Amino acid sequence: MDTVFEGQILFRQYLTAQNEVSTELPEWARSADWLTTCYRNMVLARTMDNKAIALQRTGQLGTYASLLGSEAIDVPVGLLMQKEDVLIPYYRNHAIQMLRGTPIEEILLYWGGDERGNASPGMGEDFPNAVPIATQAMHACGVASAFRIRGESRVALTLCGDGATSKGDFLEALNVAGAWQLPVVFVVNNNQWAISVPRNLQSGAPTLAQKAIGAGIRGEQVDGNDVIAMREALQLALDRARDGKGPTLIEAISYRLSDHTTADDATRYRDNDELKAAWELEPIKRLRTYLHSNGWWDETQETLWQEEVNCMVQSAVDAYLDTPPQPIESIFDHLYAELPESLREQRDWAMVKAMKGGSHHES
Repeated sequence: MDTVFEGQILFRQYLTAQNEVSTELPEWARSADWLTTCYRNMVLARTMDNKAIALQRTGQLGTYASLLGSEAIDVPVGLLMQKEDVLIPYYRNHAIQMLRGTPIEEILLYWGGDERGNASPGMGEDFPNAVPIATQAMHACGVASAFRIRGESRVALTLCGDGATSKGDFLEALNVAGAWQLPVVFVVNNNQWAISVPRNLQSGAPTLAQKAIGAGIRGEQVDGNDVIAMREALQLALDRARDGKGPTLIEAISYRLSDHTTADDATRYRDNDELKAAWELEPIKRLRTYLHSNGWWDETQETLWQEEVNCMVQSAVDAYLDTPPQPIESIFDHLYAELPESLREQRDWAMVKAMKGGSHHES
């Protein structure tokens, strides 16, 4: 019997949880510039995240999906994508959106239930948040198809959680990306939990990256708490896509250090000892220790940056809270290309009631 195919999935890591260098570092990682930029933005992302949770807990924000534990995945993505590329995010990618130009206050607007936050001018051609699971993967293939048809040297990059890889949408997207050799990069944040379902119950495959093999595309697994490994994997994938060499699937191993959202209580299904162990692997501490060990960061810089970040985030929060609500007629907008007469009458009635200061519950 002949073997018709053999494949392998490589695991990429440079900086271990014990702050040891596990393999020879790339040249760029031997200097401070990119690593300190990455660290600063990871701290900013976590500070923004903590503030958003506090706003939700005090009734000033809607249900919110924390990014806690995924900073070493999202920040390198935001730093490495080129302006002309297109981001097709899911609901946990606030750090990437911030780095690509969306003001923090407009990110908060979205989570506060204001759709203006889903159409920020800072988004450019990037897509809004995808809340349905895995649907964004096929959207990314559509964007990448347009790039290919136009002959543009651009890349579509999309992200999802580990649970999304069990959806048909995701597998269909991999298949079309491989069949058409599209300039698209799939980044899976394998944070070990699809809400309350652990990774070991989601898929019998030893890795999620090997799902790329069935689609005929590159796949690799990366330590998602190691920014050096993430940069190397992402840069290779982006360059390959831009040069017409096809798509890549990156499975980034991380851990969801938060509840699934602020509407969730992970203590009901997750062992506390497991969470404590995951905190020992978390990315910000790992990078900070590495920077300290090389003399590229110190406590004075840390204190000054924390103060600056807190001011930046608080200023954005103030701007969010000071944003006037949308006019009442906006609830009728963007529903139809041409508003039906029945809704036009309701819209006019709502505007009159609003101008008179009347209750919308009055008959």
